[in-house]
Amino acid sequence: MIGLPPGTRVLVATRPVDFRRGAEALAAMAKEVLRQDPFCGTLIIFRAKRADRIKILSWDGTGLCLFWKALDQGAFKWPPISDGVMRLSAAQAGALVEGLDWTRVHAPRTVRPTAVR
Repeated sequence: MIGLPPGTRVLVATRPVDFRRGAEALAAMAKEVLRQDPFCGTLIIFRAKRADRIKILSWDGTGLCLFWKALDQGAFKWPPISDGVMRLSAAQAGALVEGLDWTRVHAPRTVRPTAVR
């Protein structure tokens, strides 16, 4: 998987989709059902009924990109099925795509330095 820059906006569609859909149909679904702009550079991750396959839709400035992955064994860790979307960090999205438990990936805590007297 290609690493994502830390500021990349990643959204996960929590309801499974028909995996016969292509890039244009998923973009229409993102716009109409999820109320998200598929042409703004945001990565939108979709899942199949069985959680062993994902599709990632993105606009790279020149066209729609569709990344598809199926795990050989097991399933992707997925949030509970519901309507709508949830946001992941770039690190969490990377873990999800690798088939890891993305819920265990947390942003490092930053500690503000204190003045030395």
